[in-house]
Amino acid sequence: MRRLAALLPDLAPWRASADFRLLLVQGTITVFASFMALIALPLQIKELTGSPFAVGAMGAVELVPLVVFGLYGGALADAVDRRKVIVATEAGLGLLALILLLNALLPHPLLWPLYVVAAAVSALTGLQRPALDSLLARIVPHEQQTAAAALNSLRWQVGSIAGPALAGLVVAYAGHAAAYGVTVAGYLVSVLLCRGLSPAPAAHDADKPSLRGIAEGARYAWSRPVLLGTYAIDLAAMFFAFPNTIFPFLADELHAEWSLGLMYAAGAVGSLVLGVTSGWTSRVRRHGLLVVAGATVWGAAIAAAGWFGNVWLVLLCLAVAGAGDMLSGLGRATIWNQTIPEELRGRLAGIELLSYSVGPQLGQVRAGSLAGWTGTRASIWSGGLACVASVGLLCLTLPKLLAYDAETDADALARKAQQEAAAATA
Repeated sequence: MRRLAALLPDLAPWRASADFRLLLVQGTITVFASFMALIALPLQIKELTGSPFAVGAMGAVELVPLVVFGLYGGALADAVDRRKVIVATEAGLGLLALILLLNALLPHPLLWPLYVVAAAVSALTGLQRPALDSLLARIVPHEQQTAAAALNSLRWQVGSIAGPALAGLVVAYAGHAAAYGVTVAGYLVSVLLCRGLSPAPAAHDADKPSLRGIAEGARYAWSRPVLLGTYAIDLAAMFFAFPNTIFPFLADELHAEWSLGLMYAAGAVGSLVLGVTSGWTSRVRRHGLLVVAGATVWGAAIAAAGWFGNVWLVLLCLAVAGAGDMLSGLGRATIWNQTIPEELRGRLAGIELLSYSVGPQLGQVRAGSLAGWTGTRASIWSGGLACVASVGLLCLTLPKLLAYDAETDADALARKAQQEAAAATA
C-alpha cells in the first residue's frame, strides 16, 4: 500500500494555495470547452474544403500572432496585475467562440472567418499564457513546483480526454454550432471564476512593456544553456512530430472514421495514466533527464503510430506518445519555475510560450504539407524519426541540460532563496 500511495499525485499544492485550487478548477472547465472548438474548427474546414493543405494552413495563420503577442504578453505579465490580464483574455476568447457559433448557424458558413478567429485566438493566447504560467511560480512553494506541474497537467488531460471524445460525437450528431455553444458557455463560467483570484500586481520597480524589456528576457534565456535545451528540444519535438491536424485524413485512410475523437484523446489518456501515477516525480532532481527521455518516447511512439496500419495499435502508440510528452513537460515546467527570477518570470514565460506553441503551429503546416505530397502515414512516421534524431543531436550540443540537478544548480538555489525571502516579508 505504501508503494501504491507513493505513486499517487502529490496534493501538497492543492492544500497549500487557494489560488492554485481556483486555477485548477477554472482550467479544467476551460480546457474542456476549448477542446470542443479545437476539434470542431479543423473538421469544419475539412468539410468546407476537403483539403489537408487548407487544414494545415491554420498553423500558418496562427503563427505570427502567437509570436508577436506571446513576446508582448510576457513583458505585460511583468508590468501589470496578472489577474486582470487573465480575466480580460478569457472574456475575449469567449467572444471569439461566439463568432464561430454565429458563423456556424448561417445557412452557408463562411470559410474566411474561421481563419480570422484562429489568428485572433492565437493572439489572445499569446497575451494570456505568460500571465498564467508566471502566476503559478508565485502562488506555489518552490519545492512543490513538480507536484503543481503534475496536477496542472492532470486537469489538462481530464479535459482533453473528455473534450475531443465528446466533441467528435457532438459535431457528428448535433453539428458544429453545438460544439461552439459549449465553448461559449465554458468561457463564461471561466471568467466568473478568474475574477475570484487574488490580485497579482507587478513589482513596484517594474518597467512598462517595451522592446528593451523583451530583449532583456531573451538575453537572460540565451545565457542559460539549460533553458535553451528545454526550449530547443520542445520545438524540435513539436515541429517534427505533431500530426494532430491530419488525424481526420488518417482516420479515413484506416477506414475508421469513428476513431477520430479517440485519436485526439489517446495522447491525453497516456498523459493521464502518467499523471495519476506521478507521485514519484516529486522526488526527482535530474529534471533535464525527464525532458530528454520524454521527448524521445514521444518521437518514437509517433513514428510507430504512422507506421502501423491497425487502428488499435495506432491509438496505443498515440497514448504512449502522450505519456512521453507529459514526462518531458514536467521536467521543463519544473526547471522553468525553479530557476527563473520573479522579475523576469513573465518575459521568460512569453519565450516559453513560443517554445511549446510555435512548434505545434509549424508542425501543423509541416504535417499537412508533407501529407499532401507523400501521404498521411508517411508524413507521420518520418516526423517521429526526425524528432528522435533531433533530440539526440541537441543532447550532444547542450550537455548541461542532462547534468541539471535541482539540489546543486546555482540558479535553482537562488530562485528558492528569492521565494523564501518574499514569503517572509509578505
